[in-house]
Amino acid sequence: MKENNYISEERKKKNKKKRKLFKGGKSGPSKSAVQIMNGDFLTRGFFVNNLSYIFFVVFLLILLVTKGYYVNYLANDIARTEKEVGDMMADYVEKKAALEEMTRRTELIEQLRPMGLKETINPTKVIRVKEKEE
Repeated sequence: MKENNYISEERKKKNKKKRKLFKGGKSGPSKSAVQIMNGDFLTRGFFVNNLSYIFFVVFLLILLVTKGYYVNYLANDIARTEKEVGDMMADYVEKKAALEEMTRRTELIEQLRPMGLKETINPTKVIRVKEKEE
């Protein structure tokens, strides 16, 4: 009987340990979460011993956040510049079309008529002068 009692007590102890693990007992991930929430991990030697590593990780996190903001700023700047270039290109095309329209032959004739200038009917001739050799 003692053996059966001893075996049953061992089983009860094992079952209690299993229940504690599953119910959030004093071991496992829940213990770590509770220590972090309470701030108990800050008072331990682990934190003090690894302080330089923790500062390095915090520094890297700050760099990561800063990089994200910088990339966002660059993307906005690129979009703004592309919009300005598009606007300038549209203005250029508009001005070029207006200039071509104003400098058409028929437009020039109409603008010069009040001044008394007329279009020549004869084709233009080129006069070339040979230079004298000395």
